[in-house]
Amino acid sequence: MMKAKRGFASDNNAGVHPRVWEALRSADRGHAVAYGDDVYTEEAVRLFRESFGERAEVFFVFGGTGANVSALASVARPFQAVVCAETAHINVDECGAPERFTGCKLIDLPTPDGKLRPEQIEPVLGGLGDQHHVQPRVISVSQATEMGTVYTKEELRRLADFAHGRGLLLHVDGARLANAAAHLDVSLRELTADAGVDVLSFGGTKNGMMYGEAVVFFDHALAEGFKFVRKQCAQLPSKMRFVAAQFTALLGEDLWREPAAHANRMAQTLAAELRGIPQARITQAVESNAVFVVLPPESIPRVQERFFFYVWNEQISEVRFMCSFDTTEEDVSELVEVLREALGVKG
Repeated sequence: MMKAKRGFASDNNAGVHPRVWEALRSADRGHAVAYGDDVYTEEAVRLFRESFGERAEVFFVFGGTGANVSALASVARPFQAVVCAETAHINVDECGAPERFTGCKLIDLPTPDGKLRPEQIEPVLGGLGDQHHVQPRVISVSQATEMGTVYTKEELRRLADFAHGRGLLLHVDGARLANAAAHLDVSLRELTADAGVDVLSFGGTKNGMMYGEAVVFFDHALAEGFKFVRKQCAQLPSKMRFVAAQFTALLGEDLWREPAAHANRMAQTLAAELRGIPQARITQAVESNAVFVVLPPESIPRVQERFFFYVWNEQISEVRFMCSFDTTEEDVSELVEVLREALGVKG
């Protein structure tokens, strides 16, 4: 068997956290009622409400795209629109699924650091109430963003207040919410319910789970009918206990913070090493577990022979190095050594 290359391409490439594996094995005992009517799901929901607030309405789904699509489809009608960053996962990496399943138009706005700000959104709201124009309904932001940057509590609150003042909702694609909270050293609730977020897609796969995400509503009225939307979107797990048990492991004793903080720390370690290489230019603030860097184009294939990672922007030769909960200091050191060799830089 060919030995797999260590990867810096995506935190999706990492394996399963040992305590999550333990939770899966513990849930694999006998029979349990399907589709969420089981004690494992009940316990997971209880922990979600401890972490996000008692008003949280929680629904488990298979994956990140499914979470985003079903969440948006439940709160927006086909004549409405979702405002997002140009780099947003829903705009770039979901193969048109949000448009197909919601019928909505995505209004994508350019932003150099992946973060939306109210002043960028204001100009696209001019057609509110005009029957000839699509009607913005949701502002969707990624936390952390696709550029690795993080919204502060204050930035989210400003966006939420802006949205609510205009009759809009704020959705957070929280595939890496744990990394953002670990970076800011705050609770999950502080970055969601307390910041005015209306609906959240909460990620587990990128933070040590095998599979599974959650859709969380912070207003009961918004959750009405979601169970039917989830089923229509093919996102209702029959053996839901195995998704729920994984979240119970992550949320119990705030385990989620440990793997996220480690991945962030490895990214900081890598960034510190890269700053010592003259030919490498870091392009974004390193605030989560991603490092974006411009490299000489001829060096990239040589490094990819040893490590798997993506070229983010071919035009400027920008690559993305993504760290995971199982990235080691040795992985980082070896990547830097290989990069130095490819660039002809002496250590």
